[in-house]
Amino acid sequence: MANVLLGATGSVAAVRVPVLFEQLTARGHAVKIVATKPATYFFDPAPLRDHLTLDADEWPGDRYTRGDEVRHIELRRWADLFVIAPLDANTLAKLAVGLSDNALTCVWRAWDWAKPVILAPAMNTLMWEHPFTRKHLRALAADFGAAHIPGHFDEAMLVRQINDRAKGLRIVGPISKELACGDVGAGAMAEVPDVVAAVGEMLGRK
Repeated sequence: MANVLLGATGSVAAVRVPVLFEQLTARGHAVKIVATKPATYFFDPAPLRDHLTLDADEWPGDRYTRGDEVRHIELRRWADLFVIAPLDANTLAKLAVGLSDNALTCVWRAWDWAKPVILAPAMNTLMWEHPFTRKHLRALAADFGAAHIPGHFDEAMLVRQINDRAKGLRIVGPISKELACGDVGAGAMAEVPDVVAAVGEMLGRK
């Protein structure tokens, strides 16, 4: 079994973080969570607090002292795999351009690219279909060695191309349903068992 770092961002689908945690641990994985502040609007962090890193945990105490733990580095060292589920549109954009303004994106920026990554996007349909979403996904794919993916692919084809060509990266594409906002279309996070299955697949490939 493996050390799985579960990232959670500010999508309504973050309500599933506790279930993801439970299902991953039920398969024998050690799981730690790093969550953005908006993510905690959608789940109660208290029951998971022993396993959870929030921004406030990144630099504890009143002042840094040489030798203090650097939490995002310790999480990177600990983890065998990084799965961000849900991945909201804002954080996708940050990952694509290298912004690191919270604990989760600092882990991403410091990540060891020899270790696999799984991303499970979740956002409104028009956000998922926005041209910037395709640009950001293609940028991430290029970082994992899958350059020159054509820009005219629709979102579903783009995800398939990335999964076929990007070593170490797996996109668990969103599904179509009625969203929390009432819109109907693609954008809902994949079902929890599909995310958990992707973790097993990537660990087996590793």
